[in-house]
Amino acid sequence: MESGDTGSLPLDKRGQAIRDMFAGVAPRYDLLNRLLSGRLDVVWRRRAAAALAGPGGLRGPVLDLCCGTGDQALALRRLGLRVAAADFCLPMLALARRKYARVPAPRPRGLAADALALPFADSSLAGATVAFGLRNVADLDQALREIARVLEPGGRLVALEFALPRRRPWRALYLFYFRRLLPRVGRLLSAHRSAYTYLPSSVLEFPQRQGFLDRLAAAGFAEVACRDLAAGVVCLYQGRRPA
Repeated sequence: MESGDTGSLPLDKRGQAIRDMFAGVAPRYDLLNRLLSGRLDVVWRRRAAAALAGPGGLRGPVLDLCCGTGDQALALRRLGLRVAAADFCLPMLALARRKYARVPAPRPRGLAADALALPFADSSLAGATVAFGLRNVADLDQALREIARVLEPGGRLVALEFALPRRRPWRALYLFYFRRLLPRVGRLLSAHRSAYTYLPSSVLEFPQRQGFLDRLAAAGFAEVACRDLAAGVVCLYQGRRPA
């Protein structure tokens, strides 16, 4: 199932549908992230931030796209990066802005923006991250082209996405958890009952590993690579806009 074929009807990824879904889960989004990942989501975000900063850091501003409640932007800010955090779901963005207000300057700047039409000039950003957001956009290729457009030559993109483990025993166990247990837990703790059914379906539909690397290359990224985290439950993807 590396191609992401779910064998079901296409998911509704229209902008308003995604906004409404994330607005519904926003109040308990952080709680469920920590619970369902065993707090590993914190580790994954730190690794993504470190991968973007690299050994020498970055001088220019960076973008955290689909920022949600703001945790990835804060991981970037802890490394001394200047961060613009963007999301088109206003209730999620409001929670992010509250977090940003509690940290010392320079604080991440939260702004309302659509991944398909970013409000940044060409070649204006040194790097970008997207943590578990690209599988929710209505047009993945357009979003990747937009990220490439706003990155300066040599600018890096680091993305985190859920994936299917490669090893069959672990893969079978993971699919049971993902399809059976996770939606039940989500329904118990979240008012938006369908969101945690959407989650596994969106992961299975998303192009994984080589499939996503091919999409990055088609959008203009070079030096594309991916690395499995947590036994292949999550992939860390990287690409660079050619200099």
